Amino acid sequence: MMSAVQFKENIEEIMALSKLPEVMLVTPLKEGKWSCKEIIGHIFYWDKFILEEMVSKMVQGGVLPTFPDHDVFNLEAIEYISNYDVNQAFEKFRLTRKELLEQIALVPSDVRFTLGKGKRQFSTDSFLKMFVGHDQTHLKQIYEFLEEER
Repeated sequence: MMSAVQFKENIEEIMALSKLPEVMLVTPLKEGKWSCKEIIGHIFYWDKFILEEMVSKMVQGGVLPTFPDHDVFNLEAIEYISNYDVNQAFEKFRLTRKELLEQIALVPSDVRFTLGKGKRQFSTDSFLKMFVGHDQTHLKQIYEFLEEER
């Protein structure tokens, strides 16, 4: 369950960002791009989707729903998180990620399932690996922005 370990460690890494000055967290990384707060909201919204729509289908031979249209989903995520201040956004991320990890931990490691019409078989570990990569992509963008701001 290496991916679950990394997925959990990302909580601390992301929560450490919440200690930055609020102005840095709400400034877009580049013109026309998301802010740190919005990126955390985007990551949270994916966790929420996985928790609510996918985990219950992670059974032997289960078929998870296909991922939603990314553009529409991302707009929904940004709209959703705009209702929360920075601290609330980080806290929603932390609590949802924790709950997601707890629920996924209940799925036996030998269970295999597919995604939509795909043929590829996933375990919880191989599934989470995709989202560990997703976290890391966004964290890299944030760190590059923070370097430029120094």
